[in-house]
Amino acid sequence: MKNEKSYTEIMKARGNVKKKQEQNTMLDVYIQMIIDEALFIRKKSILEEKINAAIDAENQALFLELSVEYKKLLRMAL
Repeated sequence: MKNEKSYTEIMKARGNVKKKQEQNTMLDVYIQMIIDEALFIRKKSILEEKINAAIDAENQALFLELSVEYKKLLRMAL
Protein backbone atom coordinates (compact mmCIF):
# COMPACT_ATOMS: atom_id res chain seq x y z
CA MET A 1 0.00 0.00 0.00
CA LYS A 2 1.30 3.40 -0.98
CA ASN A 3 0.80 6.04 1.71
CA GLU A 4 -2.80 5.03 2.31
CA LYS A 5 -4.31 6.49 5.44
CA SER A 6 -6.87 4.78 7.57
CA TYR A 7 -10.42 6.06 7.73
CA THR A 8 -9.78 7.37 11.26
CA GLU A 9 -6.74 9.35 10.16
CA ILE A 10 -8.65 10.86 7.25
CA MET A 11 -11.54 11.89 9.51
CA LYS A 12 -9.15 13.42 12.08
CA ALA A 13 -7.40 15.41 9.37
CA ARG A 14 -10.75 16.54 7.95
CA GLY A 15 -11.89 17.60 11.44
CA ASN A 16 -8.74 19.67 11.95
CA VAL A 17 -9.25 21.43 8.61
CA LYS A 18 -12.89 22.13 9.45
CA LYS A 19 -11.98 23.57 12.87
CA LYS A 20 -9.37 25.80 11.29
CA GLN A 21 -11.90 27.06 8.72
CA GLU A 22 -14.40 27.83 11.51
CA GLN A 23 -11.72 29.70 13.48
CA ASN A 24 -10.77 31.74 10.42
CA THR A 25 -14.42 32.56 9.78
CA MET A 26 -14.92 33.78 13.36
CA LEU A 27 -11.70 35.77 13.17
CA ASP A 28 -12.97 37.45 10.00
CA VAL A 29 -16.24 38.30 11.77
CA TYR A 30 -14.39 39.84 14.73
CA ILE A 31 -12.12 41.85 12.44
CA GLN A 32 -15.11 43.16 10.49
CA MET A 33 -16.85 44.12 13.74
CA ILE A 34 -13.81 46.11 14.87
CA ILE A 35 -13.54 47.89 11.52
CA ASP A 36 -17.26 48.70 11.49
CA GLU A 37 -17.11 50.06 15.04
CA ALA A 38 -14.09 52.23 14.24
CA LEU A 39 -15.79 53.63 11.13
CA PHE A 40 -18.99 54.32 13.06
CA ILE A 41 -17.15 56.15 15.84
CA ARG A 42 -15.20 58.24 13.34
CA LYS A 43 -18.24 59.19 11.27
CA LYS A 44 -20.20 60.03 14.43
CA SER A 45 -17.36 62.22 15.66
CA ILE A 46 -17.13 64.08 12.34
CA LEU A 47 -20.88 64.69 12.30
CA GLU A 48 -20.82 65.96 15.87
CA GLU A 49 -18.05 68.40 15.00
CA LYS A 50 -19.97 69.63 11.94
CA ILE A 51 -23.18 69.98 13.97
CA ASN A 52 -21.37 71.98 16.62
CA ALA A 53 -19.83 74.20 13.95
CA ALA A 54 -23.28 74.78 12.42
CA ILE A 55 -24.63 75.76 15.85
CA ASP A 56 -21.70 78.14 16.41
CA ALA A 57 -22.26 79.67 12.96
CA GLU A 58 -26.02 79.84 13.64
CA ASN A 59 -26.63 78.00 10.37
CA GLN A 60 -30.03 76.42 11.02
CA ALA A 61 -30.39 74.81 7.57
CA LEU A 62 -27.03 73.03 7.84
CA PHE A 63 -27.79 72.05 11.43
CA LEU A 64 -31.09 70.43 10.42
CA GLU A 65 -29.48 68.61 7.48
CA LEU A 66 -26.67 67.25 9.64
CA SER A 67 -29.08 66.31 12.42
CA VAL A 68 -31.07 64.14 10.03
CA GLU A 69 -27.88 62.43 8.88
CA TYR A 70 -26.80 61.96 12.51
CA LYS A 71 -30.15 60.34 13.42
CA LYS A 72 -29.86 57.95 10.45
CA LEU A 73 -26.37 56.98 11.54
CA LEU A 74 -27.55 56.23 15.07
CA ARG A 75 -30.51 54.18 13.79
CA MET A 76 -28.19 52.08 11.65
CA ALA A 77 -26.10 51.30 14.71
CA LEU A 78 -29.03 49.68 16.48
